[in-house]
Amino acid sequence: MIYIGIGCFGFLIIHLFDIVSLKRLPGVKPLTWVLGSALLVYALVMAWVQSDKLPLAPWPVWIGWASLSISLLMLIYALFINLPLRKTYLARGIGDKLITSGLYALVRHPGVHWFILVMFSLVLVSRSSLLLIATPIFILMDIVLVILQDKFILGRMFHDYDKYRQETPMLVPNRQSLNAFLDSLKQQFRA
Repeated sequence: MIYIGIGCFGFLIIHLFDIVSLKRLPGVKPLTWVLGSALLVYALVMAWVQSDKLPLAPWPVWIGWASLSISLLMLIYALFINLPLRKTYLARGIGDKLITSGLYALVRHPGVHWFILVMFSLVLVSRSSLLLIATPIFILMDIVLVILQDKFILGRMFHDYDKYRQETPMLVPNRQSLNAFLDSLKQQFRA
């Protein structure tokens, strides 16, 4: 259970990243992201290796590996490619523009979907009983923290965030956001 606590602490540090970005503290922004992510990854690895194993047949484990491969790549894409890596995570202050294309045309927080799939995939792959307990806790923390981020922080970071909030759903895509997503894909392929 200590590893669940470490993972929760990592989540809190990751989300301090936004506050640090607003305060424009030099050097602290990448440190909060790296430290929070390292704590979360450490917690996940330790929960994987130091836990009783669930009695699963081999086929769910293979499904888990396939799902993990896709969801981890999409999570990396959502957080580090669709968002500009240097401006978002390394440069002092906040990014210079709000990203509303790609996965961010579909929903305002696409990383949540991929994180949920990563967590369930990890449970299947590891067969860890502790990860089975940690998964709903970490998912709930992620959702609560993005709700707080959406409500209190992002509007202060980007002057056009209120308009984006009105046009793009937070977590559940709708017909309008699906069309906007498809249009942004078409524009990317034309460029």
